[in-house]
Amino acid sequence: MKAAEIRELTVAEIEERIDAEKNNLLRMKLNHAVSPVENPTTIKKTRRDIARMMTILAEKKNVKS
Repeated sequence: MKAAEIRELTVAEIEERIDAEKNNLLRMKLNHAVSPVENPTTIKKTRRDIARMMTILAEKKNVKS
């Protein structure tokens, strides 16, 4: 997910997306432990997307304060 797309979302929507992506990441990691994922870079991409969303969320919360 691009940063510009994330910035268009509201704080609540970003928080929901972060929770969903964290659950998705956990599932991918567990599945990868049992049988290797076809494309392991998806785990890396998901982790970076979560970090990007958390960064933008922190920026939005600091602007409102």
